[in-house]
Amino acid sequence: MSEIELIEANNHTVEAITFRKDLVTWGKKNFRIYPWRFTDNPYHILIAEVMLHRTQASQVVPAYERFIEKYPNIASLAGARKEELHNTLYSLGLRWRIDLIMDMALRLVEQFGGQVPQEKADLLTLPGVSDYVANSVRCFAWNLPEPIVDTNTVRVVGRIFNLEIKDSSRRNPLFRKLITLLIDLEDPRVYNYALLDLAAQVCTKVRIPACSICPLQKYCSYNSVVSHVATPTINNNMK
Repeated sequence: MSEIELIEANNHTVEAITFRKDLVTWGKKNFRIYPWRFTDNPYHILIAEVMLHRTQASQVVPAYERFIEKYPNIASLAGARKEELHNTLYSLGLRWRIDLIMDMALRLVEQFGGQVPQEKADLLTLPGVSDYVANSVRCFAWNLPEPIVDTNTVRVVGRIFNLEIKDSSRRNPLFRKLITLLIDLEDPRVYNYALLDLAAQVCTKVRIPACSICPLQKYCSYNSVVSHVATPTINNNMK
């Protein structure tokens, strides 16, 4: 008999193994193209995550590409002048990131030998590195099974288990637990990219998302109560 792994919350049960398989299969076919997704260099991924904070991915792409071309490694960044960084990052519009990135580079050189540390506790000591950024770097650079908990992944999981979704849900232990339990341990990088892409392209923020084309509709409480479905909307402006 085939293996079964059940995850239950709010009187709703999801078979996790087939859930992961269906999501990953969809994700491989609908993978959004961003330059930071084609590297496992932890420095490049860290820079991308810092830039993506509260900024649309489409806006980050040219700034990220200019930045990595000019500062391909931590040593080159640590030796940069603030004026140079301003010229590279001005298009993002958030000047506070300039000081933050400079402080981060110096900390990496002084405390970690010019390398991005793999341990989460070490990552969290870096300026501007939140739990989300630390988990993203660990997952996307080293393929570690870290939960990616943000408003988008919370929305997907909340709808699946018919949980009330609030602004504070990102800090709700139940949401974090469910997102963690659902991770594909064999390839968490691909799984988490697929989850983010599903949130951006199918399980969108609108009241009636594109349930009719969702690969997870058979697992989803929300889909079962939606009487009308939206026209599929593809949004490439989110990470």
